Amino acid sequence: MEDCLAKKMEITVSEAEKRTGRNAMNIQETYTAYLIETRAVESQSEGQCAPVDSLWRRYSEFELLRNYLSVTYPHIVVPPLPEKRADFVWHKLSADNMDPDFVERRRIGLENFLLRVASHPVLCQDKIFYAFLTQEGGWKEMVNDTGFQLKADSRLKALNATFRVKNPDKRFTELKHYSDELQSVISHLLRVRARVADRLYGVYKVHGNYGRVFSEWSAIEKEMGDGLQSAGHHMDVYAASIDDILEEEEHYADQLKEYLFYAEALRAVCRKHELMQYDLEMAAQDLTSKKQQCEELATGTVRTFSLKGMTSKLFGQETPEQREAKIKVLEEQIQEGEEQLKSKNLEGRDFVKSAWADIERFKEQKNHDLKEALISYAVMQISMCKKGIQVWTNAKECFSKM
Repeated sequence: MEDCLAKKMEITVSEAEKRTGRNAMNIQETYTAYLIETRAVESQSEGQCAPVDSLWRRYSEFELLRNYLSVTYPHIVVPPLPEKRADFVWHKLSADNMDPDFVERRRIGLENFLLRVASHPVLCQDKIFYAFLTQEGGWKEMVNDTGFQLKADSRLKALNATFRVKNPDKRFTELKHYSDELQSVISHLLRVRARVADRLYGVYKVHGNYGRVFSEWSAIEKEMGDGLQSAGHHMDVYAASIDDILEEEEHYADQLKEYLFYAEALRAVCRKHELMQYDLEMAAQDLTSKKQQCEELATGTVRTFSLKGMTSKLFGQETPEQREAKIKVLEEQIQEGEEQLKSKNLEGRDFVKSAWADIERFKEQKNHDLKEALISYAVMQISMCKKGIQVWTNAKECFSKM
């Protein structure tokens, strides 16, 4: 971690800007661009203020970067991007992806994504990632020149592997099941939170009616007027405070959403392992088949029914020369198959070792982050309740002075 980019460079997404332009289809579109600012840390330690480098990136470029990282490092739980469009929102919150509040939350999420990658012991060293932060022109061409799209596994192939792997790794099967459950639990939690926010908003705003009634009442009372007016003021303040409270809550909801999306990143690692295991099993099956064919040709016996065996019976046996030539070809294919199987086994073991090391790192990060977020959320709720008690305590004092 001492050598990670986050230790050497300050990275911020400091600004979001609404822009209009033309897309690849020459159709005018409105989009948001984000200003990434970087500053070298080393120069600051020498007492100098390092210059700030800055460049603009669209959300689609962040997506391209993440896709590249996911394909290039299939054994890594790649940090997720914040949502493109708002989900799990309570009714007063806009789901428009151009809404200023949503854009601001997404700006924070994009900065968090960059910091996650810059803090990762492997991802932080990637040259394409560094270029994303420092090289505005030509970056897209650079990432496309890596040919990462050609390495991407198709969803159909991944689905096929899921159903056809004969000997799945129990650890990855359990991890896949865990990621499904984690996503389900967090989704449910976010839905509950949205419902509570709706009701809480209504309860707080209704307290504003106390303020209006006390104010009207104070106008017809001489001795009680000042006390009622003051109590009404406290109620108005209480009713207005819910906007800031729910805005702060949204910050904790976004922290939970990050791990909602991390669940898919976990599944991506599991799918890659399934694909590798499927390829390994297919290679082993093909090698066994070729060895059997070679043995049958060498001994002249056929163990299983085949179209070839039936044809030879109908139209006569092959000559010894033809059989020898076929055996030679098969022996070469067997040798090549054994080397491929050995290579795939080695690749599979390396993948499992690297993937499991990163999964353990992720678990530690997840436990720390979610514990911190839930504690902070509880502290916020306690603070909110204390403010409510204080408002009614103040109202009580106002009534006592009447």
